[in-house]
Order: sequence, then C-alpha cells, then structure tokens
Amino acid sequence: MSNSSDVAELDPTAWTREPANEPLEINDAALRAVREMIKSGQRTQLVELLKRWDPVDVMQLLTRLRLKQARKLFQWLPANPSIKVIAELRPEFRSILMEESTLEQFRDILAGLDPEDAIEILNEFPDDVADELIARLPDVEDIATRGSYADDTAGRVMARKFVALPETCTAGEAVAQMRAEASRIRKVFTVYVTDADSKLTGTVEVGKLLLAPADAPLSSFMNRDVIAVSTDTDQEEVLRLARKRDMRTVPVVSGEGHLIGRITPKQLTRIASDEANEDMLLMSGVSSEARSDDTVLRIVRGRLPWLLAGLVGASVAATVVGSYEDQLAEAAILAAFIPVTMSMAGNAGLQASAVAVQGIATGALWSGDIFYRLLKELVAALFNGAIAGTILGCLVLVASLIVPLEDPLHLALATSLSLLCVTTLAAMVGATIPIILDKIGIDPAMAIGVFITSSNDVLGVLIFFLMATTFYLG
Repeated sequence: MSNSSDVAELDPTAWTREPANEPLEINDAALRAVREMIKSGQRTQLVELLKRWDPVDVMQLLTRLRLKQARKLFQWLPANPSIKVIAELRPEFRSILMEESTLEQFRDILAGLDPEDAIEILNEFPDDVADELIARLPDVEDIATRGSYADDTAGRVMARKFVALPETCTAGEAVAQMRAEASRIRKVFTVYVTDADSKLTGTVEVGKLLLAPADAPLSSFMNRDVIAVSTDTDQEEVLRLARKRDMRTVPVVSGEGHLIGRITPKQLTRIASDEANEDMLLMSGVSSEARSDDTVLRIVRGRLPWLLAGLVGASVAATVVGSYEDQLAEAAILAAFIPVTMSMAGNAGLQASAVAVQGIATGALWSGDIFYRLLKELVAALFNGAIAGTILGCLVLVASLIVPLEDPLHLALATSLSLLCVTTLAAMVGATIPIILDKIGIDPAMAIGVFITSSNDVLGVLIFFLMATTFYLG
C-alpha cells in the first residue's frame, strides 16, 4: 500500500495494492483524483504525490488510466521513479508508452547511468525498444555490446553483475567481498569461482558459504560440477537447462570459458513468460511477433499467412468431400457425420500435439523416451477412439428407432470404425509432428493450430468416406 498520509491534501485516498488483473473499487477515488490532476495540468503536485508511492502502485495506476493520460503522466515522471516503474510494467504495456518523446527521455536517463546499470535496465525493455534506445545512446562500448548478440540468446538477456572470486579466496574473504559488492549487486544467490586464467571452475551457494569455516579456501568446498551456457545459447534452452538442473541462476561464459555474465531468476521468469506467450500465439495460428497494440497493417501481415494456410487445408478437405459426390448422392445421411469426424480428428490431434510441445519445451521429453511416449499415445488413442466410436454407433442405432435409416447396423459399424481410425491416426500425427519439427530446428509450437487441424481434417474426411464406402455403401 502506498504511503500517502503526507499528501492527504492532494489525494485524500490511499492506493491499495491490487491482485493481478483484479481492479479494486477502493482505488476508484484515487484514480478519479489523478485523472483530474492530469486534466488540469497539475504536474508538480501529482509528481510529488507519486514520488511517495511504491513503483508497483504507480505501475498499477498507469494500467488503469486511459492510454493518452498514461503517456502524459509517464512523461511527467522524473528519472528515478520512472525507471523503477518501467521495471514493473508488462512488456506489452511498456511498448505502448514508447513514443518519440519518451524514448528521448530514457536516452538521457540511460546516458547518465553506469554502463552496468544501464544494461540491466535495458534488459527490462522489449528487444525492439532496447535496440532503439541503444541506437540513440552516445558511444558507450559496454552498452553497445548488448546489441551485438542475437535476439532470444543468453548474451542478449544476461546480467553483467556477479560475484566471481579466485579458488584461493577463503570463505571469510568471500563474505567480506560480498558485503563490499552489496551496493552494486542487490541479490546474490551464487558465488562463482575462477582459476588463475579467470575461467569458471566452480560455484558456491551463499548459504553454504556462510556456514563454511572462515579460513577454508573456496576450492575445498565449491561445487565443481559447473553447468554454463555460451552467449549464443537460445534462451529457451537456457530455461530448459535451469529447470532440469534446478538452477536459480545460470552462468554465461565466453568461447574461452571466461565468465562474462549470468541469467538471473528474474530473467528466467521473463524468458518463461515470453516463450509461453510465443507458443500460445503460434498454437493459435498467429505470428509470434503479434502485439495487442499492433497496427491494422501489422495485424493483417501477421495473421493472413496462417489464414491462407488454413484455407489451403480446408480446400483440400473440400476436394476430398467433392470426390465422394456420388456416395453422398446415394446416401445423404453421410453428410451429417462429416462435422463429427472432422471435429474428433482436430481435437485428438490438438490434444496430443499440445502434450508433445509441452514435453519438448520443459525438457520432459527425452530422445530415448520418444518411442515409449508414442506407444502410450497410440494405446490411449485406441481406447479413446473405441469408446467414442462405440458411443456414436449406439447413437446411430437409437436414432434409427426414431428416424427411418437405411441399414442402420452397417451405418453404425462404418461410423464407429471411422471414428476409431480417425482418432488414433490424428493423435499419432499430433504427437509425432512436433517431435520431427523440433529435430529439424523448427519451433514445435508451429505444429499446433493450422497445420495439425488442417491435416487431420483432410485425413479424417478421407478415412470416413473410405469406411463408409467399404462397410455401408459396399
């Protein structure tokens, strides 16, 4: 909760910290007061008020304001609170505030900071905004090196602040060094140990360091099983490694093995969020670059290719249906089962592919485990298909008692078998395609959505008519 007791005459209400995505009515009075102050141009009074607020509360206030008011307020904020607020804003909302005047404001702020502090702040921005800011900064070599790393790599998101000590350093000396670094590095979970050539050789958790004898050298109790990543390691692989090895921070080394940075817990959380959002967009048939504030042109450019891909798949499915025109003319009742078949195929494929993508993303799906996983998917799909097919067959027989159907027994047999085959095949396609795409270096999330749905629609319709022709019309 913000401390607003000293500014009650400016804002008689205090801001209550809101749960995620749950605005509180108790804050409506403060919101109205802030809106009125912005409207009447009371910049000095409002800035004095918000300087006493917690940055998280200021962030929540910004997200509750209209966009035009949020931009104006953000430009009014001085460097100290505005930088802290930026660290709390969601990436998609930060990008909305990145107008020309605001970028110039941040450029001036960053230019006056220590390069390490400036880099740490840049890591809080979306990549496109960070690149734009780097291009505007004066010739600061340390900051410019961030732009030399590819997007979505460890080098791009690593923090340059860490505690690295030689193997000969004692536990007591290490604790003293950590105290000396406290003002520069706010949170230290792991102390990195290096050899005479400054190459990473081990790590020591802070808890273990504090319990060690003061005269014990780090080399006597450090963890020598060091796991590190290079600057060009994909951030998704970094996240997968951290989860698999239960690492709070991940060291980043150069090609020669020298420690140059670390991936902090905050960055690991952000990577997880970014990757989840990207997969969600891809699974929905939307470009991974899509943002809520995209222009109409960018929305069209990002979605149209996926829609056209879906159109191709639907056209192929329609062609398959058209090729069985004679069968439909002979038994029009078959048309009623086409949506059922396509829906079951799509759902079975999406379920299997979603599990496969999740297993790949979290590292739970190992190469030696693939055959066993696929076998489980096959058995489960056979059971699901058999149950669904049996239910559909029974429904056909029950319907024949109410509505006259020609040869209902064979119709029930054809629809039941088609549902069994369609569900099984769709599940296997959904489970296999993401693994194949991952092996050839393509994001497996692309398998879900348009590709899986379209391919299974085509296969579902084809199998249905083959079964209908064989067991019902034959």
